[in-house]
Order: sequence, then C-alpha cells, then structure tokens
Amino acid sequence: MNALLSTRRYDLDWLRVIAFGLLIFYHVGMYYVTWGWHVKSPYEGDFLEPAMMLLNPWRLPLLFVISGVAVRYAGEKMAAGPFAWSRFKRLMIPLLFGSFFIVPPQTYFELLRGGAIEPGYWDFYKLYVDFGRHWEIATPTYNHLWYVMYALIYTMLAIPLLVIMRYVKMPAFVGRLFSTPLVLLLPVLPFVLYRFTLDPQYPETHDFMKDWAAHARYGSWFLLGLLCAKSEGFWQGIRKYWRYSLGLAVASGVILTPVWLNWDSLTVDSAAMQVARTARVAYMWWVIAALFGAAERYLNQPSAKLTYLTEAIFPYYILHQTLIVVVGVVLAPYMVGAVPEFLLVTTGTAAGCVLLHEYVIRRVSFLRPFFGLKPKKASPVTLARHTA
Repeated sequence: MNALLSTRRYDLDWLRVIAFGLLIFYHVGMYYVTWGWHVKSPYEGDFLEPAMMLLNPWRLPLLFVISGVAVRYAGEKMAAGPFAWSRFKRLMIPLLFGSFFIVPPQTYFELLRGGAIEPGYWDFYKLYVDFGRHWEIATPTYNHLWYVMYALIYTMLAIPLLVIMRYVKMPAFVGRLFSTPLVLLLPVLPFVLYRFTLDPQYPETHDFMKDWAAHARYGSWFLLGLLCAKSEGFWQGIRKYWRYSLGLAVASGVILTPVWLNWDSLTVDSAAMQVARTARVAYMWWVIAALFGAAERYLNQPSAKLTYLTEAIFPYYILHQTLIVVVGVVLAPYMVGAVPEFLLVTTGTAAGCVLLHEYVIRRVSFLRPFFGLKPKKASPVTLARHTA
C-alpha cells in the first residue's frame, strides 16, 4: 500500500483547518450580504456576494468529505463499539452544550430584531430552554451546529460499513477508473441527479428529521470520503489530474459568477438555467479535487502550528457565530462605517475565538469535552504525585 494511505494525512488536517476558517469568515460575510440571516448589519449590501457565491458550493461538501476520510482512518484503530461510543461523546456533548449555552444569544438577538420578544435575556432564556413552542423558531436550537448533528448521524450510520470494509475491499476496477481523468467526472454524477430530483422538492432546512435532499448530498460526500480514503486509485487520480481540475474550477467560476449575479434574469427551468445548475455541481467537485491535490503536494507535512490549530479549530467553530452576532449587535448603533465595522467584527470574532480557546477552554480541564477536545493529559510530574 502507498505510504500516503498508511500514515497520518497532514494535508487533510490542513484542509480541515482551512475549511473551518473559511466557514467562519463566510458567516462574517452573512452579516453583511442581502441574503437572509439571523441579524444584519446596518451596512447590508451585495459587495461581498460574488466572492461568497464562489465559496458557497464547496465549503461544506469539503468538510463532509474530510469527515468521512477521518472516520475511516480512526475507525480502523478501534473496535466498532468503543469507536461509536467515543465519537458519540465527542460530538454529542458539544452539540448539547452549544445548543443550551452558546447558541441562545443568536436566537435572542434574532427574535429581538424581529420584534418577537421584549428586551431581557433571562426572561427569554427561561422560555428558550423549556422546550415549548413560543416562537416560529423551535427552541432549543443548534443553529450553526447543525454540521455537528449531521456528522454525528453519518458517523453512527457508517459503523457497520466500517466493519464490512475491514474484510471487503473496493473492487480493483473502481480504483482503476478513479486513476483516470474520470476522477474529475464520476463523483459529480450523483449530485447532478440530486440537483434535479430531491433538491426542488426538499429545500435545505437543517431540520435533521426532514432535510432529505441535504442528507442525500452531505451524506454522499461523507460516504465518498469514507470509501475513497484508502483507495490508491482515487488518490493517484487526484495526484495526476488536480491541476486540470484547478483549471476547470477557475474557468467555470469565471463563467458562472456573472450568471449567478444575474440569476433572476434567467427564465425559470430554461435550458440555460439547467446548464448553470449542472455546472455549479461540477464546479463544486473540481474545487475540492484541486484542493486535495494541491494540499497533498504542498501541505502534507507536520508542524507545531498544525498540531495546535487541529485542536483549536473545533472550539473556534463552536464559538464563532455567536461572537459574530454579539460583536455585530454591539457595534451597530455606533455607525462606525462599513469598512471599519467589517474589520472590527472580523477581528473581534477571531480574537474572541483565539483568546477563549487559549486561556479558558484548553486550560480548564472540565470545559474541554464541551468543546470537542480530548481530556487534558496529565503531566509526568502530576502522574507521579497521584501514584506516589
């Protein structure tokens, strides 16, 4: 087996950090663009929308593919039962903690902005946690932590498949297909099918009980990572053709951007719209394939910075959206100007993530599991004291 498939994939660790980082900045952008979000800046406008349209198609699929790869690697190191329990604890504890203690300020300011409640956080919070249906938003809610819920669901569903894959290998002809230029086409096909069948019927809601189209898409990305994690043919194809994928991604992005910006001018369900929808799906995979290839080529090496960020990025993710909302709401009345406010919201969010993780979360042992971190290892000196 290729050494790349039997050692830690530092390139994918870097991509996970980068993907979560882009997700954080994407949500800063959501405070400013004209699309619906929890709260909005007084400087709402369309300036950031072209960049966000280029980022939107692939930012979450990339995370789910990497999650599938990570589950495949981790699942082979443990028996199925202990692995399932460890992943359940690792994801469910932050999900519950976040829903009850991190997310509520987002819901409070959203309802306050919409006139659904009167000022007074404690009065709001008592209603938020009583599981009653007081507003159009069902509470408690997980908001941006829906990714954690979906990753947990897919991981639990993957446990039997992990057991099977220990004994049944992927057919050799599949690896050979992926080692050809077809690696740039085959993964696209299921998502084109979803786009024209499930997507129109089931708009994405992040309600895990009803989000059938989203489950088909994100679950398939997760499954792709799970199945191809240790396929030499797949990674050989990525290695050989990622530069072509990069070229296709750039070309399709250049062509699609003006189409997206003038989407309302297209006739509903016209041939041009169907071509654009199909091209968007292909663009999604071409970006991911290009990132996989470039990361393997340039980022597949350990570093102290990567070790630190690999741990830190999940607490950053849990914290970031509440920080964006709170910082934005606090700054809004001062009308400091669009650019200064954007810089302050971005800097405040990043600083809050870094400082809370560095000086609180990672140092306070009992807090670590609530943010998805493993228990802190005792130092040799501490162990000696306890065993003396």
